[in-house]
Amino acid sequence: MKRVIIDCDPGNGVIGANVDDGLALALAIGSPAVSLEMVTIVAGNTPSQTGFNVAKELFARLDLEVPVYKGADRALVEPPEPWREALDNRVWHSQLSHLWQGVRAPRAYQAPGEEAADAMGKLICANPGKITLVAIGPLTNVALALERYPQMAEAVQEIAIMGGVFALDDFIKDTNFGLDPEAARRVLTCGAAITLVPMDATTQTMFTHSDLRRIEALNTPLAKFVGETLRPWLDYSMQTRKLPGCWVHDALVMAWLIDQRVATAADYYVDVELRPGMTRGKSWRYRLPLRVDVATGEPTGGLVHVLQKVDNARLLAMLERALA
Repeated sequence: MKRVIIDCDPGNGVIGANVDDGLALALAIGSPAVSLEMVTIVAGNTPSQTGFNVAKELFARLDLEVPVYKGADRALVEPPEPWREALDNRVWHSQLSHLWQGVRAPRAYQAPGEEAADAMGKLICANPGKITLVAIGPLTNVALALERYPQMAEAVQEIAIMGGVFALDDFIKDTNFGLDPEAARRVLTCGAAITLVPMDATTQTMFTHSDLRRIEALNTPLAKFVGETLRPWLDYSMQTRKLPGCWVHDALVMAWLIDQRVATAADYYVDVELRPGMTRGKSWRYRLPLRVDVATGEPTGGLVHVLQKVDNARLLAMLERALA
């Protein structure tokens, strides 16, 4: 059984917030091959207190006891205000807020005194080679844990990350790396075994209304939570992004850890731009030897396992089985 910590920024039940973290949590909860040992929350898709409330609400509705810790409220360096304005106050939020009518917003919960980075670092270092860290939000908590517990890079079995974008039209950067580029660089180059699931892979996923109807027909507590909170985001995504459904970015990370037939992968060096300007937060990948290597220097970290081609049908089947 795979023992996992999920570090995330869930938004289920929150107007205008993505629900793919909730799907990743649902996959972990419903998969017999996974032991979900801890959830840590980072500011990203939602503010960290909001994400904490979402995770606690999910476990309360399922009557599950899973430790949840609130983490960083802001990035290591990047100013949070422009990102919070972009993520929390889009014009679409007010125009389409009616989609969330009837959806229960998460209640307010009191966060424990211990920070997410400390809880994460202690558990991993106390169980060397046994814990997989699933990091599907900005990497602030993970970077802080690595700073406070340097042995964590060697102790963690694997860090599976959703983040980065390499060659997609309409994207220079993604939210997870763009919101905290310094944290992304620190984690990618820490020397741990890393799998990266970039948007180039996650935008090959697609969840539609027909998929939702099959989920809702399962009529389990987990399926009810997913169905209720996913429906408004699905409609929101279709209207604002002109898609036939919605992408389920973070669910792909969890699915890969359960069944690696869900995608192909290859090894690359990966890095993130830190300098000010339009490309700050942009990620890139490369292999050696480079055909042109003038002024490139040496790689700053080890090879990263990068997902490439996705089997969306297998992913959806895995979700359906887990929610049943």
